[in-house]
Amino acid sequence: MTIQDLKTNNLILFEVISGSRSFGLATENSDTDIHGVYYLPKEDFFGLNYIPQISNETNDITYYEIGRFVELLQKNNPNILEILVSPHECILHKHPLMDFLKPEDFLSKLCKDTFAGYAISQIKKAKGLNKKILNPIDKERKSILDFCFILDGQGSIPLKKWLLEHRKVQEKCGLTAIDHTKGMFALFYDDSHTLGYKGIIQHEEANQVSVSSIPKEEKRIAYLFCNLDAYSIYCKNYREYWKWITERNEDRYNVNENHGQNYDSKNMMHTIRLLQSCESIFKNNSLKTRVENRDELLDIKSGCQSYEAVMQKAENLIESIEHLHSISTLPEYPDLEKTTHILIEIRENLYR
Repeated sequence: MTIQDLKTNNLILFEVISGSRSFGLATENSDTDIHGVYYLPKEDFFGLNYIPQISNETNDITYYEIGRFVELLQKNNPNILEILVSPHECILHKHPLMDFLKPEDFLSKLCKDTFAGYAISQIKKAKGLNKKILNPIDKERKSILDFCFILDGQGSIPLKKWLLEHRKVQEKCGLTAIDHTKGMFALFYDDSHTLGYKGIIQHEEANQVSVSSIPKEEKRIAYLFCNLDAYSIYCKNYREYWKWITERNEDRYNVNENHGQNYDSKNMMHTIRLLQSCESIFKNNSLKTRVENRDELLDIKSGCQSYEAVMQKAENLIESIEHLHSISTLPEYPDLEKTTHILIEIRENLYR
């Protein structure tokens, strides 16, 4: 079933313009998102062809089956609650049966977990992005040799520098582990390359150093320390950074690069808006989507506020939400029995 099928068969119960236009944050470059609610033909709903959700290829148009819509309302899903309370001017179509669904029957203290919880997860992503932008990682991948050091007096020398200064090559080195230590090795050298030493690493992609069998009469020439923990962290950061480089939205990245604030400003604008919505729910026991601080939020989107200032704003909002939640008169959870009965009433009217 497609969106066109829904329209052709008059199955749409609710259709709204959502996203930035619904929040009052649209600019000339904003996309137009459409969300809505539909019901299935009786034979599909009662048969084996239940379809909970239908979207277009770009996911900027999405419709939810009425049962799935109510289920998400019961879970206090932020997107779904905001669709339900869409401003009048954003409503394209509304079946009278949709009036059965009232926001006050669904709003609960659960909103702290869904609204603020989601916002906090976005803040963590923003911090990770900030770290990636400020700490680029060279495309040329380091080897474990870059995390090896030769002890020298009370300090240490990078292994590569030591090899260069002493005119030695890693392939002719042999290592033996030192008991009761972590990452410490005695280093031997076979200038003739006849003793079968395995070298410090056997290939550039090695994830650990090699140890060799050393004849008893051979003399150690140095002690080597291999910082495997640092190497593991580097490998993780390298994978994540270049995965982000490959998958990032270039247009959005260029906007962030141009304003120079080192965070995804559009994402953080919506994160702050979501936290403000959550704060308002516990202040007023109600939810509205149209923002009253459009200029402030668009300033964040355009990068007019520093990363530190936006993060401080988010922390202040989270602290306020925690307090308001603790004194809120909203129920702990929506009344599942009551709201499920409302869904049943709607279906009975639709399939009568």
